[in-house]
Amino acid sequence: MAELKTKPTNQSIEEFIDSIDHNKRKEDSKVLLEIMKEQTGLEPKIWGENIIGFGEYHYKYDSGREGDWFMTGFSPRKQNMSIYIMTGFSKYQDLLEKLGKHRTGSSCLYINKLEDIDIQVLTKLISESFKAMKKRYH
Repeated sequence: MAELKTKPTNQSIEEFIDSIDHNKRKEDSKVLLEIMKEQTGLEPKIWGENIIGFGEYHYKYDSGREGDWFMTGFSPRKQNMSIYIMTGFSKYQDLLEKLGKHRTGSSCLYINKLEDIDIQVLTKLISESFKAMKKRYH
């Protein structure tokens, strides 16, 4: 079975954020970093090359595949900001309706910039998802 390539590293969070070319994405990353630190009570790590992750859990699928992953995090990508809500979104439809301009994948929330959304709603979404992950895996 292939080994997961995205793992926690010792790369500096500050250096990573400072290396972001897009000034708005850099500023939004600083804000998200503080929100996630406050909501998780944890210090982040860089996962792989470009994901800032908080916490860690071990998963194992029925197929036998298993690994370690972060409990919440974000990645300042060129197209958009990817925010990882590892519980998925089925329990959070009421929050998503109030959030503002966004798209979702199975566990990814995609936004262009923080100005497009309600920061308080995003903070609540991150907090509730993180608490659910912590309850499930710890």
